[in-house]
Amino acid sequence: MGCICCKPSAIEDSRESPRERLSSKASSDLRVARAASSRREEAYRVKDRFDSNDGRTMLIDKQANGSVRLHGENVERKRERGEYVVAQHPGLGSIPKAMEGEQVAAGWPAWLSAVAGEAIRGWLPRRADSFEKLDKIGQGTYSNVYRARDLDQRKIVALKKVRFDNLEPESVRFMAREIHVLRRLDHPNIIKLEGLVTSRMSCSLYLVFEYMEHDLAGLASHPGLKFTEPQVKCYMQQLLRGLDHCHSRGVLHRDIKGSNLLIDNSGILKIADFGLASFFDPHQIQPLTSRVVTLWYRPPELLLGATYYGTAVDLWSTGCILAELYAGKPIMPGRTEVEQLHKIFKLCGSPSEDYWRKSKLPHATIFKPQQPYRRCVAETFKDFPTPALGLMETLLSIDPADRGSAASALKSEFFTVKPLPCDPSSLPKYPPSKEFDAKVRDEEARRYLLLHGFSAYCDV
Repeated sequence: MGCICCKPSAIEDSRESPRERLSSKASSDLRVARAASSRREEAYRVKDRFDSNDGRTMLIDKQANGSVRLHGENVERKRERGEYVVAQHPGLGSIPKAMEGEQVAAGWPAWLSAVAGEAIRGWLPRRADSFEKLDKIGQGTYSNVYRARDLDQRKIVALKKVRFDNLEPESVRFMAREIHVLRRLDHPNIIKLEGLVTSRMSCSLYLVFEYMEHDLAGLASHPGLKFTEPQVKCYMQQLLRGLDHCHSRGVLHRDIKGSNLLIDNSGILKIADFGLASFFDPHQIQPLTSRVVTLWYRPPELLLGATYYGTAVDLWSTGCILAELYAGKPIMPGRTEVEQLHKIFKLCGSPSEDYWRKSKLPHATIFKPQQPYRRCVAETFKDFPTPALGLMETLLSIDPADRGSAASALKSEFFTVKPLPCDPSSLPKYPPSKEFDAKVRDEEARRYLLLHGFSAYCDV
């Protein structure tokens, strides 16, 4: 399905200790989002809690590579290589009372302005009746997604409705961070947030996005559909360009996967769902959670408990996507954290003794294999084109410091040898499949929740 809201997510639902997780049958992340496809681990992001009473609503228009923490000289080496770690999230604090009053007077509810005032700063309200809901295209545990018509601008948009229970500040702040991140980004390969709908009479919030007909996961899962090599290169080039923009603007996505890569009928790919995104700064070191990135696309350092990391986490996920597009299926579909690490080590080799010693990862003593694994990426995917294999080898490096950057990946041989990436406008036009995608993913999400349960997540 091509909309931005009902897709799998990366919030970890396990509350067990690392040792208890060794025997856990499943450990993965749940977030509100697009429901899972049967070939992808699906989850739901945050409890975006709200009730269905809308009351009077208003929409606003918009105005106006990292690694685990190393000690001593290794921290400086990390900085010199341009490996970033997450810094404090800017712009999410409180605003002056006078400004808060101005926002309320402009139509914002007090509960939103009090917690997310900086994120909505400078935006102006629009009338809610300028939108017409057309149909429901997605459903999560605590949110719904609608295809709607913008009557003023005469175009189709996607409305994502989330509901906040009890107006908990942390839940509102979590959503505010996503809004703030999206406002910082401006690129053809990144989804555009076009406005917000709020309600004074109830605790609800709508995010208004440009409408996209498909997502990469949905297209790839259709029987009989096989991407050409120029098509794969075109999609990967757009993905890396979008990531390069994110990283250059100080943003880590932290949940790159096929269902978060939307595609329109013009062949344009856009990175979506920034619910787990975080700001980073190359000059600051700040620990944060390792409970991000959907399990099948999660890099080994996060599975080993790293809390100091950077752009390399997105590059690992990108390597998984590249391999998946050629293989026609996910390459490491683990069911638990333990199984996921085992699959990674079997394919990519286990870390060197030097890496184990220097990284001092929290779960190293638990998950370190008794015997080292040999890397066999080239052997496993020997039928892949050589340039594609070369880029995969880099992006799927066990040591995050060896994955390079999105900018360096764009300069790789993969994009310079024939066949070259095709122009997006020359890509095939696929028939709409939203209703089918939504139905399949909703059912998969329901089964996933029954199997794994739900756990709310709040980032550090």
